[in-house]
Amino acid sequence: MYKRILLAYDGSAPGQQALLDCHDIAQWSQSELTLIAVMPLTLTVIGPESGVYDESLQEGEKGRYQAILDAGVRKLADAGLAARGEVVVGDAVTEIARCARRIEADLIVVGHKHLDGWAARWWRGSVSKALIEHASCSVLVVITR
Repeated sequence: MYKRILLAYDGSAPGQQALLDCHDIAQWSQSELTLIAVMPLTLTVIGPESGVYDESLQEGEKGRYQAILDAGVRKLADAGLAARGEVVVGDAVTEIARCARRIEADLIVVGHKHLDGWAARWWRGSVSKALIEHASCSVLVVITR
């Protein structure tokens, strides 16, 4: 049974669907819920191959990610589930896997939207696919179209 569930949450349509599925699983298994929003490191582009860290831009983005995360936690609370949330900065796969190990998660839930063309899939890559390789627990990929 799942005792601790980690939901990678970004507020997108796949993320919303993952939230609903996570709610159902958590309610059924009476699990602890943790939501994580992974914010990429914010750089200001100064040339075609370089950028510089911009702390003021980073703080603004962190506020936006925190608001998205708070909305997800609130939706779960409105449905009668206790959840906590955390915004982290870095590579999505690395940070989700790291958080799952830290909280000793039994399940990671992540949303996924199929991309239309092969070029889009190749260029963008897949967080959910890479996460399966790096996670220390089961991964539920919730697919939307």
